Amino acid sequence: MRDFYLYNTLTRKKEKFTPVHPNMVGLYVCGPTVYGDAHLGHARPGITYDVLVRLLRKIGYKVRYVRNITDVGHLENDSDTGEDKIEKKARLEQLEPMEIVQTYTLRYHDAMRKLNVLPPSIEPRASGHIIEQIGLVQKILDAGFAYESNGSVYFDVAKYDLQHKYGILSGRTVDDMISNTRTLEGQDDKHSPYDFALWKKAAPEHIMHWPSPWSEGFPGWHLECSAMSEKYLGEEFDIHGGGMDLLFPHHECELAQNTASRGKGGVHYWMHNNMITINGRKMGKSLGNFITLEELFKGTHKELAQAYSPMTIRFFILQAHYRSTLDFSNEALQAAEKGLKRLMQASKDVKSLATDEKAASLNEIAEIENHIYDALCDDMNTPVAVSYLFEAVKIINSIKDKSISINSSDKAALEKLFLDVATDILGLEDEQSESTSEKVIDGLVNMVLDVRKQAKANKEWATSDKIRDDLKAIGIGIKDTKDGCEWTLNE
Repeated sequence: MRDFYLYNTLTRKKEKFTPVHPNMVGLYVCGPTVYGDAHLGHARPGITYDVLVRLLRKIGYKVRYVRNITDVGHLENDSDTGEDKIEKKARLEQLEPMEIVQTYTLRYHDAMRKLNVLPPSIEPRASGHIIEQIGLVQKILDAGFAYESNGSVYFDVAKYDLQHKYGILSGRTVDDMISNTRTLEGQDDKHSPYDFALWKKAAPEHIMHWPSPWSEGFPGWHLECSAMSEKYLGEEFDIHGGGMDLLFPHHECELAQNTASRGKGGVHYWMHNNMITINGRKMGKSLGNFITLEELFKGTHKELAQAYSPMTIRFFILQAHYRSTLDFSNEALQAAEKGLKRLMQASKDVKSLATDEKAASLNEIAEIENHIYDALCDDMNTPVAVSYLFEAVKIINSIKDKSISINSSDKAALEKLFLDVATDILGLEDEQSESTSEKVIDGLVNMVLDVRKQAKANKEWATSDKIRDDLKAIGIGIKDTKDGCEWTLNE
């Protein structure tokens, strides 16, 4: 088994990976809050941790990959006040919160499937683990690091800091937080404005709430990951991943909760992927550059010069190290599209190469393979691995041009290299080989939707509704938007 090195956010250095249990890796990744369509920002962690799982399995580890779904407790602006993000969406669309959860969970899964992101081993929901979260709150209260106030329970950051130091993951100190924190309306129940909610008493208008020893309420956002990671991976596990935006406060609060309830942080390696910017700017709805994955795949956003396939997006993301900022632009996506075509063409060409048993061995193939695995096992350096993969492309093209010859043993090694690395680890697929059945389904659904569009234009509402209901009955969900109609194949 190859040595694997991983940058640990907690220690701020690259460390040799040693699992808690031999040959078995426990990985927990913070998944989406499902109140909107999957967007470009979801693609990077999805692909990053997918490659991590694929790589660890390829080099010999078993992996239990847990990725949660947040469906309760995540309030506006990631704070302890305001409306629950899912409840707010439910009010706007006049649906039950769990209808919102189901709709956008299915859409998220569909987007990840298109990006060839493998499903996790376990995908727990916060709302399905209320009992575990209530138990965790009680443990933290019993340990003396939390307090009840008017039916809500808050984590006592100052008291915790005296014994364990709060902020070691993000590099912040309580003194820094005191100087940069202002008292906000609605936080009078807290001892300090930087204390965070473990359990919130529900207001009368709050839809999602559960009974607890303290009040009819709901869990704090940070609590769910501590509870679910312990349930499925134990008090100590290997890797906790997520986006850099979750480092503070979400993961910092998780670490504090773990330590307060268990006496130890529990996570051996904290891993964070960096953000995607768009033309040098942070992505955001207010800036008008917020792009959903469906808009990317169909080319319908105003920032897009064309549609970009899921594999183009995947390859684009792999061309930057996961810890570096990745800037999206049409030029960068178009370059990725060309590079991907070259790579996929070579992966097809290698299978049909003519062999010559008199040809000398091509030692470069083994050297390229070693360089690729050295890069991938060095904190998952995918851009360097991809660059060496293109060295193999050059060899294939030289053989095609008859500049050099290859024997059958080396040809088999080249084929295995592309299968192991491009397909199995990097997860790249040849989209040109889409099955005929998939093309037929896509064409038929779009044809039916065109009929429905015409029916709506003619104000034939009964026909329009029947088409919608008939499609839903066979597992195809449709949503009318201001720009037309979108459809997804439900699971």
